[in-house]
Amino acid sequence: MSATASPPKTEQVALLVTCLSDLFRPQIAHAAVELIEKFGYWVDVPRQTCCGQPAFNAGEKDKTRILAENMISLFESYRYVIAPSGSCAATIKVHYPELFSEGSPEHEQCMKLGEKTHELSGFLVDVAKAALEKKSLPDARSMRIAYHDSCSGLRELGIRSQPRKLLGDRLGVDISEMSNSEVCCGFGGLFCVKYPEISTRMVDNKIVGIEKAEADVLLGGDLGCLMNIAGRLRRLGSETRVYHYAELLTDSDPGPAIGYQK
Repeated sequence: MSATASPPKTEQVALLVTCLSDLFRPQIAHAAVELIEKFGYWVDVPRQTCCGQPAFNAGEKDKTRILAENMISLFESYRYVIAPSGSCAATIKVHYPELFSEGSPEHEQCMKLGEKTHELSGFLVDVAKAALEKKSLPDARSMRIAYHDSCSGLRELGIRSQPRKLLGDRLGVDISEMSNSEVCCGFGGLFCVKYPEISTRMVDNKIVGIEKAEADVLLGGDLGCLMNIAGRLRRLGSETRVYHYAELLTDSDPGPAIGYQK
């Protein structure tokens, strides 16, 4: 993949793989490594645990503190920590500091970790100043691509224009914007388990937006949201394919869509 960037860098950065990518869609992490390394960074993937988002959402703050302390120690030596997930990055940047008393050493450590933690597209556009050359993807110009803005990435990190810029540069296509691209898909981690009927109605509303946009492909930046939407699309018999945006930015063929891998 050709890329245009500032002079090569030698900084070592850490990839926060995320639990869902590790267990269900490792190709997202592989794509993230490929993209980051194209801009001169050396990517390390230290052995890691969950960021603690499920525990935090469940009100288990004591357990989340243990995970947060582990993450602080794990990533202390890295210049940047990059996650292909807005929700995991937001957990570190926004919610870790809530776990400790302001002014305490732990709170200060959380703030330092948060300052160097980035969602993948935010890092590529805002930090690495990435400019990707066009990718030869069969039928790319004839595909209608829609984009789902996940709640955490959009509202807690301000991630919206960054993935769209990367996709425009790389694929040479405009996003077919959904009227409800910024509306929650109903996943919400534990929300979809606690309130399944409400969650189903929300994802059905999202699918109405996808259908109105006549999207062949739906992209997003949080695997939880994408699995939720892809699962519902498949159960309804839709042919719309779902991918993490990073999977379409690399040189590799993205392969089977989410929900269809063997």
